[in-house]
Amino acid sequence: MNLELVLPILIPLTAGALSLAFWRSVRVQRLLAVIATGLLLGVSIWLMRSTIAQGFLVVEVGSWPAPFSIVLVSDVLGAIMIVLTSIIGLAIAIYSLASTPPGHEKFGYYPLMHLLLAGVSGAFLTGDIFNLFVWFEVMLLASFALLTLGGERAQMEGAIKYVTLNLFSSAIFLSAVGLLYGMVGTLNMADIAQKVSQVEDPGMVTVVSLLFMVSFGIKAAAFPLFFWLPASYHTPQVAVSALFAGLLTKVGVYALYRVFTLIFTQDVGYTHTIMLWAATITMLTGVLGAAAQFEFRRILSFHIVSQIGYMLLGLALFTPLALIGGVFYIMHHIIVKTNLFLVSGITYRLLGSYELKNLGGVYRQRPYLALLFLIPALSLAGIPPLSGFFAKFVVIRASLEASEYFISGIALLVGLLTLYSMIKIWAEVFWKKVPEHVTDVSRLNGEVKDPRSWAFYVPVVGLAFCTLIIGLYGQPIYVLAETAADQLMNPQLYIEAVLGGQSK
Repeated sequence: MNLELVLPILIPLTAGALSLAFWRSVRVQRLLAVIATGLLLGVSIWLMRSTIAQGFLVVEVGSWPAPFSIVLVSDVLGAIMIVLTSIIGLAIAIYSLASTPPGHEKFGYYPLMHLLLAGVSGAFLTGDIFNLFVWFEVMLLASFALLTLGGERAQMEGAIKYVTLNLFSSAIFLSAVGLLYGMVGTLNMADIAQKVSQVEDPGMVTVVSLLFMVSFGIKAAAFPLFFWLPASYHTPQVAVSALFAGLLTKVGVYALYRVFTLIFTQDVGYTHTIMLWAATITMLTGVLGAAAQFEFRRILSFHIVSQIGYMLLGLALFTPLALIGGVFYIMHHIIVKTNLFLVSGITYRLLGSYELKNLGGVYRQRPYLALLFLIPALSLAGIPPLSGFFAKFVVIRASLEASEYFISGIALLVGLLTLYSMIKIWAEVFWKKVPEHVTDVSRLNGEVKDPRSWAFYVPVVGLAFCTLIIGLYGQPIYVLAETAADQLMNPQLYIEAVLGGQSK
């Protein structure tokens, strides 16, 4: 058995169970969170090294041969996503030591965090389409509980929108799985991939593919059903917002990449054209929504929607260069977006608000925090030599090579509007003076000391460092994305790895 393929799921599940066992000891739960996410990071690096060396790792649960068994599969894209999940998990675990209120910690915050990480890891590693649905539901359960911790009115309103749209998405997903199983008689994704071309009614396959597109598009917060995200992500505690911003929508994006490169490639001219325009409108509507906002986390939430468009654009173009750009963009965005939410939490800690009109003076008092904001903010806008520049460059170049000039122009315009939003935050939060109506500046001035302030800054510095590394030393990251894209463009490699001699 490839143990490194199983541990990314077992570690958070075990940590969650132990956290429940130590329900009365918050201190033990905190320690478990940091240790478990640290172990997850180490295992994910092991998984990445093994996957690069072998190409694919496969575990058949229960020793039944595929396609009869439930399989766990790691290709380079899956391994990348597990590494990113572990990095974000560790950052959030450390940040939570300082940011999470005691009341939340006493009512299951850490067990729910581990359950969410297990669901995300399971979704990235499963080779079974029904188990992908199961892991989505594990994520939905944990995320809904985290979203409502605290029970404030804004949280309840956001949670209702969040869970309603996601349950609708799950219903479509389950219906699509049932229809697909009825056509091909299997749930193993590799087996589906080789049997779907034998279905007598290709039109029905296209219909089912659109059901998957709608379902995963909702979970990825793509146009037109994205409004649940900016309505909910700004409502919970900031560590939860950051965790959601970094990982949840990317599971939907990953699922789109998986099924529309492995299974539904029979009618690319139709399905991927729909996705192309959905990606373009997603970019534009998200960035325009952000431009109209004046609350720190709501601006960042709308930019999640906008940036999802770039990732989907890479898949929709469906060329090797476009997929490289899409994978590179996912890596860049998970790090950057999580970090921006964490920075917003620090400014809230200092001044007690997320409203831009109530913030200011941070650059004068905390210039190092201003720098830590500028690194991910300029990267998000695509300013060289940061990671976002190279991610946008590859995606836009791929669209130009595909002669999609209008869409390339929209992508460039969205980059400029993203820069506008980041400048707006900079001017309001960091550059202007503290507003006269804000009277409590004791934390900002350093009059009140926070003994756990290090837990705020360690993950922010670490993620900013990752952003700089991806930008300044981008060649290894590009090669990694290129390897992932090559596997995605050659689905027969995945099929043979999973089914072995049974593949045709």
